[in-house]
Amino acid sequence: MAKDITQLRNIGISAHIDSGKTTLSERILFYTRRIHAIHEVRGKDGVGATMDFMELERERGITITSATTYCEWLGHHINIIDTPGHVDFTIEVERALRVLDGAVLVLCSVGGVQSQSFTVDRQMKRYSVPRIAFVNKCDRVGANPVRVRDQLREKLNHNPVLMQIPIGLEDKLKGVVDLVEMKAIWFEGDSGEELRTGPVPPELLEEARSYREEMLDAVSMFSDELMEAILEGEPSPEQIHAAVRSGTLSLKLTPVFVGSAYKNVGVQPLMDAVVNYLPAPCDITNEAIDLSSPEERTLALSHSPDDSAVLLAFKLEDGRYGQLTYLRMYQGRITADSQIINTRTGRKQKVGRLVRMHADKMEDVTEAKAGDIVAMFGTDCNSGDTFTDGSMHVSMTSMFVPEPVISLSIKPVDQKAEANLSKALRRFSKEDPTFRTEVDPDSGETVIRGMGELQLEVYIERMKREYNAAVETSAPRVAYRETISQRVDFNYTHKKQTGGAGQYGRVAGFLEPFADGDFEFSDQVVGGAIPRQFIPSVEKGFASMLAKGPLIGAKVTNVRVEINDGASHAVDSSDMAFQEAARGAWRETFPKASPRILEPIMRVTVESPSEFSGNILTTLMQRRGMIVGSHEDGAIVRIEAEVPLADMFGYATVLRSSTQGKAEFTMEFARYLPVPSSIAEELVAQARAKQR
Repeated sequence: MAKDITQLRNIGISAHIDSGKTTLSERILFYTRRIHAIHEVRGKDGVGATMDFMELERERGITITSATTYCEWLGHHINIIDTPGHVDFTIEVERALRVLDGAVLVLCSVGGVQSQSFTVDRQMKRYSVPRIAFVNKCDRVGANPVRVRDQLREKLNHNPVLMQIPIGLEDKLKGVVDLVEMKAIWFEGDSGEELRTGPVPPELLEEARSYREEMLDAVSMFSDELMEAILEGEPSPEQIHAAVRSGTLSLKLTPVFVGSAYKNVGVQPLMDAVVNYLPAPCDITNEAIDLSSPEERTLALSHSPDDSAVLLAFKLEDGRYGQLTYLRMYQGRITADSQIINTRTGRKQKVGRLVRMHADKMEDVTEAKAGDIVAMFGTDCNSGDTFTDGSMHVSMTSMFVPEPVISLSIKPVDQKAEANLSKALRRFSKEDPTFRTEVDPDSGETVIRGMGELQLEVYIERMKREYNAAVETSAPRVAYRETISQRVDFNYTHKKQTGGAGQYGRVAGFLEPFADGDFEFSDQVVGGAIPRQFIPSVEKGFASMLAKGPLIGAKVTNVRVEINDGASHAVDSSDMAFQEAARGAWRETFPKASPRILEPIMRVTVESPSEFSGNILTTLMQRRGMIVGSHEDGAIVRIEAEVPLADMFGYATVLRSSTQGKAEFTMEFARYLPVPSSIAEELVAQARAKQR
């Protein structure tokens, strides 16, 4: 591991699906001598890329789970996390970016900024992760890195600056021109491992000078020293590197590099840029919540290996030797056999085996210190738990976990599968916060929920392969919601008299639509009409009704309840009486407030050869889609639409058949909107038929 924290880099490789992240990771591992031969995603040799170590990943040619590795470059220790591009596995990107210090945003030189590029960029901004951009696939027909640079500015609001220009494009791609040192770099040898440098080719000299001027103009804003050097004559490469680093770390500049990972062009200069421009752990301010202070203020962590240990468990895996917990060390150090405390549960635990990961392979280490990313065995915890050595009582801020939008009923095919199924569900729901499992109280069916069809499909396949738990599935179910559309007053009295003390509570107020959240309770009672000790009981009663709406039994959202009057009895009023009064008021009032059903609307982006644009528009319109925009880049058309999730099931098959298999689409949750009245009636009728 790095002896000095300034020589450590923790980076992620993130991008839209099929932009070449895993191919780039494979080249990085080869050039840093972590592997001795290059294998391709879906390669003909049947081996597959190093970072796609799951059998399912190699079969499908996609990354499903983020993989961690490490390498050495220019005397720096670099921890790398290769993340999935598919939106269904977005939690893998979330948790990686939560613990990383910098990132490489990979973009396709033909597709440019694509739908998942927006999602990844939002995630990077959420965790303030400095990034450099790599415009990959410059060997493909239609490659245009300058257009991609412009899209970074126009679509993602970056301040992108080209640090290189390609020598040739498409099938003529030979190398790159480094605009900092004004030299050409060619990549030779069987796998591009031999770098040959020389003067800029004469035919590119004028273009290179023009782009260098642009670059110097942009980066000089981040260094007075560089600005003076430009005015006085020729700035040194060191001055330019310092200015680019300053702009990158402040998130105000995105250096753009070009190449083709598949053709072994441009990877080594990108690694130089990782070392030169992306932050060391000590360049980033990491904060923890001080749980020992009443107002839970935040504390800046020191990054020193000599201070109290603070570490975050960001990912779990069920390995051959028990639970494997991936950790990011923020402060202090731990060794095998250290005692650590989970600040969520307060439980003391002993660190068992401590390892560094290289995809699915492990290397034992004796200690981990501030800045390191390692994994350990022998610890029972949840994803997102914070550990300390006991001298501090702090918690790292949690990662953002999107809500699942699709569900599926499953049942085991036999008794043996039933026993194994529960093990699989326990493991998967613990490992992946977006994968939820529950038992439907009415039907008794096991329901799994997730971010999309592909995610649930992968988990069902993993149940079968890893746990021998074959299941039958029913049609996916959509996560509908119920809400109200108008304000209605209530004045409800709950009165019950049996032998001895009875129950009495009266609540008055109103229900109204609430756009800013799922539920809000407002207490406006004055004069002690309801004793203060019973106000939480009233709120609890209303909140208990949110889990199941009266229309189709879906979760209730966007409702505000205000109570402004009520009455109590000296003997018969109690916590239970006021809870029941609130529930009674809800049951009586909710149907009068024009209840309606909401459905999840997905943001769908379809990319295809432009000749099929008419067919694609037809397939989307048939699914109640609203076209948001259409962009044509050369021979490729990108159509964006908002489509109800209920109508998107099976769309992949329809799209393939209507575009000769040449189109692809991505989908992510956008918002909830009311369903049309005809569909609402059908849903209500189906729900009532189930209850009979």
